[in-house]
Amino acid sequence: MNIFEELGEKNTVFKYKKYLDHRFLPDKLPHREDQIRSVAKYWIEALNNVTPPDITIYGKTGTGKTAVAKLAKKQLLQVAKEKNVNVRVEYVRCTDYTTEYQVIAHLCQQMGQNVPYRGWTKAEVIHAFRNLFKKNVFGKDLILIILLDEIDILLKNDGDGLLYTLTRTDNVAIASISNYVEFKKFIKPRVKSSLRDREIVFPPYNAQQLVDILKERAELSFKEKVLDDDVIPLCAAMAAKEEGDARYALDLLRTSGELADEKGTDGVLEEYVREAKDYIEHNKVTDIIMTLPSQQQKVLESLLYLTKRKEEITSGRLYEVYKEVSKGDSVSYRRIFDFINELEMLGLISTKTVSRGRGKGRTNIIDLQCELNLLEDAMWSA
Repeated sequence: MNIFEELGEKNTVFKYKKYLDHRFLPDKLPHREDQIRSVAKYWIEALNNVTPPDITIYGKTGTGKTAVAKLAKKQLLQVAKEKNVNVRVEYVRCTDYTTEYQVIAHLCQQMGQNVPYRGWTKAEVIHAFRNLFKKNVFGKDLILIILLDEIDILLKNDGDGLLYTLTRTDNVAIASISNYVEFKKFIKPRVKSSLRDREIVFPPYNAQQLVDILKERAELSFKEKVLDDDVIPLCAAMAAKEEGDARYALDLLRTSGELADEKGTDGVLEEYVREAKDYIEHNKVTDIIMTLPSQQQKVLESLLYLTKRKEEITSGRLYEVYKEVSKGDSVSYRRIFDFINELEMLGLISTKTVSRGRGKGRTNIIDLQCELNLLEDAMWSA
């Protein structure tokens, strides 16, 4: 028997698993109505052939930023089509396109202009992009809204040249999306003055809001009466502790269902949620560590050593241990602060500044933010 036919005949608790994927875009987003309205309030200008203001969307991972932007895009384009207004909204994930050249070449290709991803000068690519805004055969100006998701990645990698170009291109509006509230520190004053963005902040979901989201998705995804009563509340409670991360809540629920299938049971039990949590967190930490540069892995190894010894971890003490771990292949003390900031952004550590009292100054104290056994397993498997 064909292996895929055999597996396809196995009993499953799912109807349609795709609805538990965080990339699925539903027709409505519970508890994000205010944020959708805020985006629409600015973008409605495009329907009057006026370039909308730039906006910046902030919020922790899993707070619905990208989903809101994409739903607003979908609804704007529906109305623009009805009104015969020449509006385009292009989505760019800045983890895929990490330089100004790549982003502009991608935009050109999306809009029908054949621009290569390498080989042209930056000036040639920008010229090709700006040519797209000449009046079309009906004499209608094009209004382009560009969604730059995870823009902080691009700014750290390539500087603010892209924003400089886009803010100086007529009929272009930028919607920047970031988990990192302080990403504007990567933008020079001359570009900030042109950006003049409106800010929309996405708060974390609370446990009850996550219950509402999971119930809607569960009805689409699972067969009737396969979920124990405590499964959705437990997924929501665990995700609420993870700063209200809806992606994490969905991942917990989906993985719990997959565990039920693996075990051959007819229902999803509360204990499967706890197993799913361990599985997800182990994979998450391992994935992060596998992609870290070797020097940052050495910093983590030093943090692990100090934590197991129950020492207070200051940046000075960390640097001492890091130099021992590095065995001569170490970076400067100043560079260690960059590593600490990056590890904090990834959620692996936290830092706090404490005062030592009059005349003794202030000190940064560093703490690990994941379970020691998870980190240790991930370090050695990396």
